[in-house]
Amino acid sequence: MEALLIMRIIDWAALPVGAFAFIHALLQRPDAYAAIDRLTKPAWLGITGGGAVALLIFSFAGIGWIFWIAGLVATLVYIVDIRPRLIEVQRGQRW
Repeated sequence: MEALLIMRIIDWAALPVGAFAFIHALLQRPDAYAAIDRLTKPAWLGITGGGAVALLIFSFAGIGWIFWIAGLVATLVYIVDIRPRLIEVQRGQRW
């Protein structure tokens, strides 16, 4: 019973992470993606949007858990790798 509760908490905690990644990607300037030499803004919108949808549709404890994991990895890659670089590029030179 406790394991099911923990899995359900993990499942629900991932939804805001996916939504945050998509919304952040949506609000960034398209030229910032080119400046960090990564994929384009539409590509990252597709990746984070698809990840958020996978987190919403599939369950960590269900049959489609592999899609849930893929969605979580996609959104976490954006948050951990792309987001800090976008923020740095858009902030500009600091003294």
